Amino acid sequence: MASNRGQGGIQQLLAAEQEAQRIVNAARNEKMARLKQAKEEAEKEITEYRAQVEYEFQRKLTESSGDSGANVKRLEQETEAKIQHLKTEASRISQDVVSMLLKHVTSVKN
Repeated sequence: MASNRGQGGIQQLLAAEQEAQRIVNAARNEKMARLKQAKEEAEKEITEYRAQVEYEFQRKLTESSGDSGANVKRLEQETEAKIQHLKTEASRISQDVVSMLLKHVTSVKN
């Protein structure tokens, strides 16, 4: 009878061990599934964030490019106006400069 009770106890221990192993395996599988799901969700969020940042970057780039064209046009106009002003001033005083140079070159000092 003691042997029978010992056998029954061993059988119960084996059954409990198998049940514990099944529970541990199930928990491990659930954990792996949750980790995989969390990784997929994180990758999705990263992809969405990257797309949003890229969109904002492209939008700002487009806005600044449009301004750049206007700035170039404005700078070209300002440069042309300054060139015209310099030409006008040069033609206005060129005769005076030539006569001053001739005076200094042709005068002899003792």
